[in-house]
Amino acid sequence: MTPAPSPRPTAAEPADSAEPTGPAELAEPLDSLILRATDNGVAQLTLNRPDALNALTREMRERLIGLLADASADPDVRAVVLTGTGKGFCAGADLRGAPAVGDRVAGDVARMIRNGAQRFIAAVLDCEKPVIAAVNGTAAGIGAHLAFACDLVLAAESARFIEVFVRRGLVPDGGGAYLLPRLVGPQRAKELMFFGDAVPAADAARLGLVNRVVPDGELARTAREWAERLAAGPTRALALTKALVNASLDADRGAAFAAEATAQEINMTTADAREGVASFVERRRPTFQGK
Repeated sequence: MTPAPSPRPTAAEPADSAEPTGPAELAEPLDSLILRATDNGVAQLTLNRPDALNALTREMRERLIGLLADASADPDVRAVVLTGTGKGFCAGADLRGAPAVGDRVAGDVARMIRNGAQRFIAAVLDCEKPVIAAVNGTAAGIGAHLAFACDLVLAAESARFIEVFVRRGLVPDGGGAYLLPRLVGPQRAKELMFFGDAVPAADAARLGLVNRVVPDGELARTAREWAERLAAGPTRALALTKALVNASLDADRGAAFAAEATAQEINMTTADAREGVASFVERRRPTFQGK
């Protein structure tokens, strides 16, 4: 349901809005629209529909969900980078070809959101490997929420984030009303969602939406460096840490402490935990295998 920005600006919309111009019908095979490369423990997933600012079709969304599940299950993948080609990270969902409002019956929209946008964002939050967003350009609608769901967010100086829903008279989807207040607080979240203004990368960093802003030419290198550091880490410990942090704001202290104790119990059965303790005793750097 998340809209990609419109093909051309209107009087109510600034001319610098993200404007995908790709064809309504996809001519390219799906594997060319989402590129996957794995090297040195890092899986890089690249949205490759630059003419449409990487606006997502249903097929692209489902492919990404599958690739994130594959990354969770693949022992050779120990970190994931999400990025895009061209001037856009992801301009939202491509709604061209979606059913007209009058063709729906009660329950259709809620089901579509649950099975689509919400399931998509959950795939990032639930991925068992650390996920880095390397935001190379415009991130709008669910494209912004895709970035915010990642564990770490790097942004190029030219990147910007837009809660575009209000411009279409829509309610945010893809977990936006869940993610944003946890990142910036309820008042800031409402400001972003009520006005739908573009937030430049530097302002996004100041608000706490982005970990670091880097020059455009350094984004890929920095993302790679961060990902390789994570890939060299104790993968299972990172997965458990991610799960604890993601659940922490939804749990009371008792539940959080219980989850922490359980995570510790599980982690101490891993080879990496044994290696970490042994390296401390032996006064050497640990070598983690992700097991």
